[in-house]
This record gives sequence, C-alpha cells and structure tokens, in this order.
Amino acid sequence: QVQLVESGGGLVQAGGSLRLSCAASGRTFSSYVMSWFRQAPGTEREFVARIQRSGAYPYYADSVKGRFTISRDNAKNTVYLQMNSLKPEDTAVYYCAAGIRYSSSLDEFPYWGQGTQVTVSS
Repeated sequence: QVQLVESGGGLVQAGGSLRLSCAASGRTFSSYVMSWFRQAPGTEREFVARIQRSGAYPYYADSVKGRFTISRDNAKNTVYLQMNSLKPEDTAVYYCAAGIRYSSSLDEFPYWGQGTQVTVSS
C-alpha cells in the first residue's frame, strides 16, 4: 500500500507555470506506475499524464501535450508535474495516483492523493 500527498497547487495567470509534487510513503514507490488526473467542477475526473516505474515512456493527454511534463525521482519517492503555458481551462483539482498497470483508466489506479487545487486566471 502507498499513501500519496500532493502539493504545489495555487493561483496563476494564464501563460504562467506551476510544478506539482506528489510525495509517496513506503519503500515500494518504484514498483508503481504513477499518473496525474484532474477534475474541474461539474466534470468527470480525467487523465492528464502517466509515467512508467523507471521514469521512461511518459504519456500525455492531447490537451496538455507539449505544455506539461511528468517526471519522477524514485530516490525521493516523488512524482512531479511541470505545467507551463497554463490556460484557464487547466483549472481543476489535480490528483496523483499509483497503480500497477500502465494505463490511462481511473479504474487501474487504486491509490490516490487528496488533490491540490490549480486555478488559472485569464
């Protein structure tokens, strides 16, 4: 089992940047595929990015490709989401999630953080 805690959210103007962090407890962090999801008010939670156990093969939703970068540091038990060129439509609560399968489906991720709010003003 793994516990996840996100940080780094906040209020930023359109075009700005934020870096989200997700710290994991336990000694098995490197055995998990890690992903970021987001949920805007009144919408379903949606996939943003995922990364393999080794840090290879990052994969992104089309809506963030070229602007967001997912990375991980297994020595620090942390996964990151660097968000550049932010748009108002990126406003959402961002969640990190841990799972076994390399998937974009919410159902494949049994472990979730509490979320961190990102608000992008126009």
